[in-house]
Amino acid sequence: MHGMPPPSSAAQTIAEWQALAARDPSEAARELSRRLQALAPAQRSAAIASCATPHALAESFARAAASDAPLAGAPYVLKDLFHARNHPLLAGSGFPPEILARAHAPAEAAREVGIMRSLDEAGAVFAAKAHLHEFAYGLTGENPFHGDCAHPKFPRRVSGGSSSGTAVAVASGLVPFGIGTDTGGSIRVPASFCGLYGLRLGAGHPWMSEAFPLAPGFDTPGWLARTAADMHAVNRALLGETLTAPRKPRGCFLDLASLGLALNATTAKAVRAAARRLAPPADRTTRDQITSAFLGALESYSILQSTEAYGVHADWLDRHRKHYSDTVWALIDRGRNWTQTQLDAAHIKRAAIRKLFRSYFRGYDFLVMPATPFPALAKSDCTLENRNRLLTLNSPASLAGLPVLTLPVALGNGLSAGLQFIVPSADSPAIRWALETYPG
Repeated sequence: MHGMPPPSSAAQTIAEWQALAARDPSEAARELSRRLQALAPAQRSAAIASCATPHALAESFARAAASDAPLAGAPYVLKDLFHARNHPLLAGSGFPPEILARAHAPAEAAREVGIMRSLDEAGAVFAAKAHLHEFAYGLTGENPFHGDCAHPKFPRRVSGGSSSGTAVAVASGLVPFGIGTDTGGSIRVPASFCGLYGLRLGAGHPWMSEAFPLAPGFDTPGWLARTAADMHAVNRALLGETLTAPRKPRGCFLDLASLGLALNATTAKAVRAAARRLAPPADRTTRDQITSAFLGALESYSILQSTEAYGVHADWLDRHRKHYSDTVWALIDRGRNWTQTQLDAAHIKRAAIRKLFRSYFRGYDFLVMPATPFPALAKSDCTLENRNRLLTLNSPASLAGLPVLTLPVALGNGLSAGLQFIVPSADSPAIRWALETYPG
């Protein structure tokens, strides 16, 4: 994070942490503890919800030193929507943890297939739980209860959210990768703002049964990493080895000017140049088909997502209103006010977008489009208008429930944007091809 002293160890990547853990597990534990303690109080409050104890870290690294598991010795942070034993769940909110524990306690069966179990089996070392935008309902990382999560290089700008603490922990070099969730861009936006790689899986993944939900039909797990090699390592460890593409994957780039969504000029130039390394622009017919289907996606997503969010919070939205921020309370509250006509129209739009993607993926392996229309925002620019601009880009893939790889786009001034690399399934060989091809 901004102002964090340089680490006493050079370990940054997964491979470097693994080498340190294999050579001296006690030093690896001390180094991670030093990095956690080096965070300034305000930074730590905004990004970190709770930390593993030094004793727990020492035990984890000692086990890793004796393991040949694929992520043995690689530390990570976990977004505080997921339950972790001996760590209270706050979900980025102002709620007392005992209320949230009563509201959502996953069954033991969920823990048996949970993401922490998978990470433990892969040898990864749990470092901390990371804060997030309140109840994951936002794309900036602002939080009135724990502090706004600042960009690690530009403290007057936000990190992006809702997986804000995870993104900052990874981008600052605290850990090489971290676990997040994505509903309407909550991995894609912070990955883009912080210059990271990100992967959201498809909707309905069983790992989400272990997490506090925002909108269950849209929520997906995923992760962020600093390098393409680390992203591939986590993919391989958690999803299994993917086959090499038998041919160069086929895709196209969608420039969203036709949607009336102008990109920041610097962002537009960099995004177009980066996208051309992966795919040519969509031909006119394909572009028109996609953009026609995408029109109205923002409104439909907002209706369906807020309806599901209200369903999660209905029993206590009014009873515990004092524990919500006014902004998030209002976003959830609108979910009980949509008319049946509005809901029906939103379902029709979602079906049309899913049909469009099914048709598209019969001829293509991936679709590339911008993830953000601008770099990390100053707090004064965190407006409803800019929130809607972000959702306009990210809601189509969310409505379709599709996996998305986020690729960072450097803007030449230390800031960054991102590309969405949308695929039909998380085991698509195109993901591996993109990570090996894209220079970042």
